[in-house]
Amino acid sequence: MQPNPQLHELGDFLKARRAELSPSEVGLQEGQRRRVPGLRREEVALLAAVSPEYYTRIEQGRLQASASLLNEIAQVLRLNHDQHTYLFELAAKQTAPPPRSDERQQLDPQLRLMLDDLALAPAVVIGRRTDILGWNQLAAALWTDFARYPEQERVFIRLLFTEPWMRERYVHWEEIARMTIGQVRMESARFPGDLVLNALVEELSAGSTQFQQWWTQRDVETRGKGVKELRHPAVGELTLDWNTLTCTTDPEQHMLVWTAEPGTPAHDGLRLLASWAEDRKRPQSGTVA
Repeated sequence: MQPNPQLHELGDFLKARRAELSPSEVGLQEGQRRRVPGLRREEVALLAAVSPEYYTRIEQGRLQASASLLNEIAQVLRLNHDQHTYLFELAAKQTAPPPRSDERQQLDPQLRLMLDDLALAPAVVIGRRTDILGWNQLAAALWTDFARYPEQERVFIRLLFTEPWMRERYVHWEEIARMTIGQVRMESARFPGDLVLNALVEELSAGSTQFQQWWTQRDVETRGKGVKELRHPAVGELTLDWNTLTCTTDPEQHMLVWTAEPGTPAHDGLRLLASWAEDRKRPQSGTVA
């Protein structure tokens, strides 16, 4: 029987999560000084009501745990919703899914129309592997005209780690970078045989010690909503709300939209940025339109 790499990843994920917990957090006494932080396997096994040997085989990727036991382990390790989802995505892959096509996704036509209609809200459409499939004029003004990058390099997580201007654009760049890594790791659980995604991870790991360190921490996250702080050379700092809309015809296309409450400095900044973008489009005096 061939080893299942997903079970090994599941074991490594459990190991990473128990390393983050102290005995006192789960109602155990600290006891003697520990050589490594976190819970021991024996302690997780005790709280999950299984033998240490049984739990060890799960962490070593040599045993497929039942759904009920995984739920018990998730409770012991205090997994949040995203971590719980990731755990079961890994456990569900008994056999490798069909290889995913390396062809680039095509932007959904309705999403294209929606992008064009958003005049005062920056918006981009993100595909699998964080490919940037589409963007509107205000998004180009806030970040860059993504068309200047070849399609294979037009990948959000890649730009985060390879382009200095992306580090400057986000006030809290590390937070954004780690969140995006968590989203990509969640994607990797759904399609473990995605050769393009695996190559992207290898490329970024080789080129960035930060990426490599954060990737191996195995944090996971789904796309949702929140607040991001950006700085723009023309309009200054902007605190924007963001939300995610998922395409019903292709659930692997997500539209990310940034907005601001009317009357706030950020809303005024977006209006100024929109005007600035329009001015840049107009032909200069003495030029031919």
